Amino acid sequence: MPPADLALLLTALGGLGLRLAGVWLAGGLSTEHPAIAWATAVAQATLAAFVTLAIVAPAGALADVPLPARLVGLVIGVTVCLTTRQRLLPALIAGLLAMLAVRGLG
Repeated sequence: MPPADLALLLTALGGLGLRLAGVWLAGGLSTEHPAIAWATAVAQATLAAFVTLAIVAPAGALADVPLPARLVGLVIGVTVCLTTRQRLLPALIAGLLAMLAVRGLG
């Protein structure tokens, strides 16, 4: 087996093992447990970092979207998130649709 394939296989197995361990561990913890709070905070911080990077220094197809359209999408997405008890999917959809609408106007 080539080294690159072996590295990919070991990485995939390691990731799967960590996911299984997380599911097993989280099943026995309450939602107020510090480990769950930490995992939630890390997930939110990671998402915030990706969104910031997509707004400030976009790559790929997003680089063709003007900054004002990206900012409008961000504002609409955050507003929807705050008004829907922090539900992420509606916020992401609303922000994307707003960004596309502003891009279409330009």
